[in-house]
Amino acid sequence: MAGHHAVGIDLGTTYSTIAYLNEHGEPVTIPNVDGEMTTPSVVLFEKSKVIVGTEALRNSIRAPQRVISAAKRYMGDPTKTWEIDGRQITPVDVSAYILESLLKQARQVIGEIEHAVITVPAQFTDLSRSRTAEAGLKAGLKQVDIINEPVAAALCYVIGSEGMWFTELAEDQRILVVDLGGGTYDLSLVSYRKNEVRVIASSGDLNLGGLDFNQVLLNGLARQFQKEFGLDPRNDRESLQALALEVEQTKRSLSVRPKAALNVAHKGYRKTYLVEQGQFEKLSAKLLERIESITQGLLRDNKLGWAHVDVVLATGGASRMPMVQQLLKKMAGYKTLNSTLSPDLSIAHGATYFAGMLMSDQDFARSVLNSQAISKLSKFKQIDVNSRSLGILVRNETSGQREPNWLIPANTPLPASCTQTYGTVIANQSKVTLRLVESGNAVDRDFVPVGECEISSLPPGLPEGSVIDVKLEYGADARVKVSAKVRKTGHSAHTEVIRQESIKKTALPGERAAQEEEIILLEDADVSEIQEPKAQARVVNSTPQSGTSVKTQKSSLADDDPFWKLINEDQ
Repeated sequence: MAGHHAVGIDLGTTYSTIAYLNEHGEPVTIPNVDGEMTTPSVVLFEKSKVIVGTEALRNSIRAPQRVISAAKRYMGDPTKTWEIDGRQITPVDVSAYILESLLKQARQVIGEIEHAVITVPAQFTDLSRSRTAEAGLKAGLKQVDIINEPVAAALCYVIGSEGMWFTELAEDQRILVVDLGGGTYDLSLVSYRKNEVRVIASSGDLNLGGLDFNQVLLNGLARQFQKEFGLDPRNDRESLQALALEVEQTKRSLSVRPKAALNVAHKGYRKTYLVEQGQFEKLSAKLLERIESITQGLLRDNKLGWAHVDVVLATGGASRMPMVQQLLKKMAGYKTLNSTLSPDLSIAHGATYFAGMLMSDQDFARSVLNSQAISKLSKFKQIDVNSRSLGILVRNETSGQREPNWLIPANTPLPASCTQTYGTVIANQSKVTLRLVESGNAVDRDFVPVGECEISSLPPGLPEGSVIDVKLEYGADARVKVSAKVRKTGHSAHTEVIRQESIKKTALPGERAAQEEEIILLEDADVSEIQEPKAQARVVNSTPQSGTSVKTQKSSLADDDPFWKLINEDQ
């Protein structure tokens, strides 16, 4: 049937990939117009046309002011835009152009595409996920499903040919999926049983990836060049972009060779440096510490040790770096680091498997998959967790400030739901506004506003402390629903989350809250156990369990470090 294919897309920070399942249920990567299996996530905005991929990357030196890259890092920021030719371009716009380019080439191979699964980091906020789906629709898709990147990698491993040896192992296996991509570090501990992948816990950092390793190397080279010539190439957009491209190639070379040459040119001066793996590793020490802290923290926070991990599965392009491989081996000890998956393709391939699982129980699946593939995919299921705690802002009666009351803790299996009772703040309160929040992913932000639900036109005469039952539902697709009901009157409201752009300004931590719409947590409040799939129910606690994250720290290069060896000099 036209338009029905199992298609998966890895929409990456630095590179993107599209794949589909052939009739045998095998993922096939679709090359772009240049014949490449991965497409640079770079967009060039010419006055008359938009160019995506390698050609845009090549032109980034000539016209850096017209090129946008790494837009994925800003997907959850509703205020981020780039101005080109008087036009305000959003991260969604950039992502839509990338997806449109991938889909255009794929349609030439397999025909019309209406539905695709797009991958996102496990630490993405609800807003970031919605924006990703919006970009897919803007690119011409009619339906978009979302899957977390580490889960996609795990599916690729256990369903694909690389994972066939699982049938020879004990039934219960725990896989630590380590995904270090261009822009993010994603980590998921996954339990595998026959025909099931279940996520136990997730963590990560949305601002830790290959780009950050590039930045420390670029900064080190720029400082050395400035020390020698008194000029900083980072102060000129063209020189900076040229150096950034050189650094990317050097990083790739150092993944397969002990040393690599690199050119720095600025204001008529030019110098070639020899960079060694050890030098790069020294510059990257703080980044490696963050990787280790997040990884060890995931196990520690879930009261697990490395003895509970059977396989360490590395994926993501930046995981190729020897310093990262060595760190993972050091942490895992005797555990075998498994690098059988393609760092560049496995995420997209896992997404295609998930797309196949979604369509396997539909009649039209027989038109694109054979019976053996349908049988295999229909039996398989995956259960994910929420990476962030979810709750409601309530008014602290002592301070008058709003603070989160967490209902569904981080790493709860999805789908999940929980009901909590609250009370009105004042007598004759005319309406109640429930402000939904999720735990922040940075140490300087306790929570992130998600949306709100309003019960209006309450009748007069309601006493202070009138009971309101609030139910939160967190779907397997990581979408959130909230419903509320005033017990005494029966007034109720139910909604999928209203996006933050449509919400009135939410009080930040420390702000005093207006009372006419607030709720408080009652001393004798009823709270239900979390309802989750095939797992023991857990009593909700009120302690936020945010994803592990550390502020960015930059390595510095001491002036007296004999780091850079001169090969050739042309001044």
